[in-house]
Formats: sequence, structure tokens, C-alpha cells
Amino acid sequence: MKPKFNIGTAGWSYKDWVPNFYPKNQSAGFDWLQFYAHYFNCVEVNSTYYTYISPKVVDGWIRKVEDSNDFVFHIKLHQDFTHKRKFDEQNIKAVRYNLEQLKKSERLGGLLIQFPYSYSFDGSSVQHIQKLRNIFSDISCFVEVRHQSWNNNRALDFFKENDLTFCTIDQPQIGKAIEFNPVVTNDKAYIRFHGRNVEAWKKSLANFGKPQTYEEQSSRYSYLYSPGELIEIEQKIKSIQNKVKEINVIMNNHPHGDAVANAFELIHLLEEKRKVDMPSTIVKAYPRLEEMLVN
Repeated sequence: MKPKFNIGTAGWSYKDWVPNFYPKNQSAGFDWLQFYAHYFNCVEVNSTYYTYISPKVVDGWIRKVEDSNDFVFHIKLHQDFTHKRKFDEQNIKAVRYNLEQLKKSERLGGLLIQFPYSYSFDGSSVQHIQKLRNIFSDISCFVEVRHQSWNNNRALDFFKENDLTFCTIDQPQIGKAIEFNPVVTNDKAYIRFHGRNVEAWKKSLANFGKPQTYEEQSSRYSYLYSPGELIEIEQKIKSIQNKVKEINVIMNNHPHGDAVANAFELIHLLEEKRKVDMPSTIVKAYPRLEEMLVN
């Protein structure tokens, strides 16, 4: 039996998605999330990494997707837990409250626990992940590590023993970046695409810690996967589809709406849909999508 595919993007609130996805002329009641949820069945929430979101905001999200069956939110864990690794009971309560809210409404996909490239495999790193797993033991946890030192049997066994999903990522192959190779550690897969813009990624690393504009920060994700690359991706993902019940595919190459275009193409390839429901805006911006458009 084929797994359930959840295919979407990392975030939905980008000004540069107008007019390539969101229309330029928007009525007073037009809502970006509502529009997005008409076409996709999941989204990864990035704002929760930077701030502790108000429960009222989460209530708003739930209301806005009530017409979209099976739509789920994947929540990125706050940086206090991953990059800073300094958090207290109040922080835990703030995160858990919103997760419970989504879970109760059957709108929670899971929790993305993302670590930086510098987070390599060793005893203390494993212990910290174990600590987070214990805190969020009742939640599906997708753990993203970017360093190739994690690509070993001991690490994968740890993930399996703790029912953690090892997040597969596609990223520029620089230094000891982990390679794009889908692995299975439980009954779910979580696959994120950061693009393959090697030069912009190198420049971003060189400017790390320096003041940067939003455009400069985002430039490393500026990348449109080619049809040939998408076929390669399709084949790699399908190689694990008989081993899991659910596959989550998240496009993070967000500048200008490239993530949206590629997400539609992967719906076409992975779900084997001859035609895909898309807005005219994205087809106008990316003419190669036209052959997949529902008439």
C-alpha cells in the first residue's frame, strides 16, 4: 500500500510570492494561508523557531484551514531548544500548549527539531536529543541534523530505538554536509529541500553573524530544481515508499515562489497525478507547469 504524501513548503507568508503564487489584486477578505491550504495539504511553520507564538494565532490558523480536509501543520521547534540549548519550564509549556491545541484539532503533523551544521554526532549531542524526545514523547518528532557524522549505524539505531524520524535533507554539498539519501528510522519520512545553490550558500556561511538584509539571508535558498533533478528526487523518495506509512516533503527553496512550483511538480510525480490543481498565477510565472494544469 502506498504511503500518505504530505507535500508543501516551509512557510507561506512571503511577500515575494506575489504575484507568482498569491494574486497581485487581493480582495479585503483574502487570506494567504486559506489560499495556500486550498492547494497543499501541509505547511512547515518557521515563525515558531524565532518566537513563542500566541495561542490566539494558532487558533486563527486552525480556523483558516477548516475547509481543507487533512491539512496539517509541522511546527519547527524554537531555537532555545536546538541552537541555544537553554530553555526552562515556561518555554516547554509555551511550546506544548500550542502543540496540544493543534493535536486536539487534528491539525498537527509533527515537530521539526532542527540543528545547525555544527551539531555533530557525539555523546552529548545524543543525550540532548534524548532529553527533547522525553519532553515531547507524545509527539511525532522529525530531527534534522546537517553534519555527515550522523550518517552511521549507531546514530540511526538511536533514532529507531526512540521512535524518531531521521530528517532527510537536500542541501549544497559543502564540507561535511550530510548527503541527500533518504533513510527510514520509523514509519514516517520527513524530507526537506534547501536547494543546491552552492555559491550563495558559501557566501552565506562567510557572512554568518554579520548584519544582512532579508534578501541576503534568503539568497542561499534561491534555487529552482530542474525537471531532471526532480526525476532523481522522485526515484530516491519512491525507493522508501514501501517502508513507511507517511512521507512529508517540504520545499524550503522559497525565494520568488520556486518552492511552490517545485512542490506542485512533486505532487505530480510522487502522487502520480496526471493533472494538478494550481492557480493561474503560478503557471504564468513557471510556464513549464502548464502541461500538469487541471483544465
